[in-house]
Amino acid sequence: MNRKYSPEMRERALRMLAETRPSHPTMMSAVRHVAGLLGMSPETLRLWQRRYEVDAGVKPGLTTDAAAEIKRLQKENAELRKANEILKAASVFFAAVPAARLGR
Repeated sequence: MNRKYSPEMRERALRMLAETRPSHPTMMSAVRHVAGLLGMSPETLRLWQRRYEVDAGVKPGLTTDAAAEIKRLQKENAELRKANEILKAASVFFAAVPAARLGR
């Protein structure tokens, strides 16, 4: 079951995790503890923590902003390719039509 959590819930969970982390021997034990308190999956909280670390530059990886920019550019690229295909097809069509039919 996928549940959508609010950004406030995410911030609260990460803040609780940061506060609780020193009293646990491992990050995973802290994650399990906080996730249990909040009634969420430990995996959800672990992924949020991982994303936070990447975005903060603490761990290597693709930041959220960079991923969003790549997605936007891929969409734009697909649209431009489609427009280019349409223009190529139109140029082939008009090249095949005699000039007299075009009103010249």
